[in-house]
Amino acid sequence: MNYCLNLLLICFSFTTNSQELSYSTQDIAINNLIDGTLLTPNDGDKPRLAVIIADSGPTDRDGNQNFLRNNSLKKLAEALTNKGIATFRYDKRIVKQIRKNNVDPNIKFDDFVTDAISVVDYFKKDNTYSSIYVIGHSQGSLIGMLAAKDRADGFISLAGSGQSIDKVITEQIGAMDPSLLEATKKAFESLKSGKTTTDYPPPLAPVFRADVQPFIMNWMQYNPQEVIKSLDIPVLIINGTNDLQVSVDEAQLLKVASKDSEINIIEKMNHVLFIIEGNQLVNSKSYNESSRKISEKLISIISSFILK
Repeated sequence: MNYCLNLLLICFSFTTNSQELSYSTQDIAINNLIDGTLLTPNDGDKPRLAVIIADSGPTDRDGNQNFLRNNSLKKLAEALTNKGIATFRYDKRIVKQIRKNNVDPNIKFDDFVTDAISVVDYFKKDNTYSSIYVIGHSQGSLIGMLAAKDRADGFISLAGSGQSIDKVITEQIGAMDPSLLEATKKAFESLKSGKTTTDYPPPLAPVFRADVQPFIMNWMQYNPQEVIKSLDIPVLIINGTNDLQVSVDEAQLLKVASKDSEINIIEKMNHVLFIIEGNQLVNSKSYNESSRKISEKLISIISSFILK
């Protein structure tokens, strides 16, 4: 496929209240790997743009994976654009590869960083926007930090980890099964030294299988605290108290590292940006409940940060 930059423009007319704006929609191919959706407010000249980067795995531009449809990032993008902020969200490269049944077995974490940089650079060259902000969700937080450095005008970490991925996984495994803790540490020590390993018990195979190890080796070299500390732009850190995957403690680690940053902890918000009133089962089920609304407080906090 060539590097097609043709835009497919589809205009939508919305019935809005007095606080909302109508917007237009464009599907854009950034390059042969990255396709996304740009929402642009119809009112105003040279709006601010928010680039939204998704979580780990084959997560698409709307925040969905196979059998898990919540449309969380689509809802975030639409809500921000109704506040007067242009938004661009895109499918991770692996989404396109899966759809074409042509997955790259050698994909690296750095490939996702390269893609995010390509997106930011595309819109900087376009010169349509007064400023560009990067919003990174979960794994996308670290990717977004790296892409925003020396390029963006602001950065927002949404449910981002404050520790390197090896430490995150070690803590999670230790909490689930303490008997696997030492084996986990030993396997990561091997990866840290640049060597793959087969010395781990069968229950750890999903984490340390051979095809995953190179990706993790690449990913674990980045310490989010060091990266966020290096950003010389406004930074906003957000987490929810009902996040089953990334605890509030992770947000606090990022805040300590980025002393001038703002931090907001949203009560009862979960990992996919919904307000959860029920128990853990209700929380887990919400990952596949696209009828839910995302947190209104989240929308207010992000839009205020970008527009101030």
